[in-house]
Amino acid sequence: MNRRQTIPPQQKYTTKQFQSEFPNDDACLEYLMLKRFPSGIALCVECGVDRKHYRVSGRTCYACPVCGYHLFPLAGTIFHKSTTSLTTWFYVIKLMTSTRVGISAKQIQRETGVTYKTAWRMMKQVRILMAEKLKLLGSVEMDEAYFGGSDSNKPQHLRGKAKTPVLGIVERNGRVSTHVLPDASKDSILPVVGEVLHPRTMIYSDGSKAIEQVRWMGMSHKLATVNHSKGFKDGWAHTNTIDGFWSLVKRGITGVYYQVGLEYLQSYLNEFAFRYNRRHVMRPMFTQLLERTTFQVCPSVREEKLALRS
Repeated sequence: MNRRQTIPPQQKYTTKQFQSEFPNDDACLEYLMLKRFPSGIALCVECGVDRKHYRVSGRTCYACPVCGYHLFPLAGTIFHKSTTSLTTWFYVIKLMTSTRVGISAKQIQRETGVTYKTAWRMMKQVRILMAEKLKLLGSVEMDEAYFGGSDSNKPQHLRGKAKTPVLGIVERNGRVSTHVLPDASKDSILPVVGEVLHPRTMIYSDGSKAIEQVRWMGMSHKLATVNHSKGFKDGWAHTNTIDGFWSLVKRGITGVYYQVGLEYLQSYLNEFAFRYNRRHVMRPMFTQLLERTTFQVCPSVREEKLALRS
């Protein structure tokens, strides 16, 4: 008897747990320090020796006990030069990973007490952490979607312009990769397919003329299509997975964000893809994204000095 595979539920991370683990800015700063420099041991730029650094009272930095050189764990991260408290930053990250369809900047403003402009900027910075380049494995589904309102909803200078095409590629029961395209031509689709898929990948689509061109891309991809006018499934050929993802994205944009500018569309798609790709991971999504805050977004003064010395 075939038993349906059961996927263990993702571990919960409640607000009570958050408040216990990060009660103040000092706890948040200590977390970032230990993630970037385990045990507080880091190379002192002035001494040239690995030493344990100690927290400087009243400042967001640690100091070398010998020469007093200051080490800033926030340098180069999304928190760099921000006057907003770290506790608020961490809470915004928790809120953005606690819902399937996203949360608006207006709701962030209500939850945290910051201004709308600050909430919008914080969410923009967090979305930088959600971007990722993937190489998909196994059989995939490919479909394009189009974003953009009718002319009656557009400003005068944008009226008459076509909707923006987005290519989505998803593994069966796996990860998804989304790409905003200038158009749905072969020249725009080919680089994306070459970047995301291995040669000879089995692709399922809905018979779209844009996707049909994949047959002639010289990468030996196998393509199976389903005619939606006759049904939504033809054996193994269906696009139910990618259609479900597009439904999730469009519900989120329409119901939560209302409208998204073309220049920010890719970052919003990255947000939806990040959550979707971790729906089967047992670890809380909040902790997965929080670890990414220690990645370097821009080089810090410390890294520049080390580079000059080498």
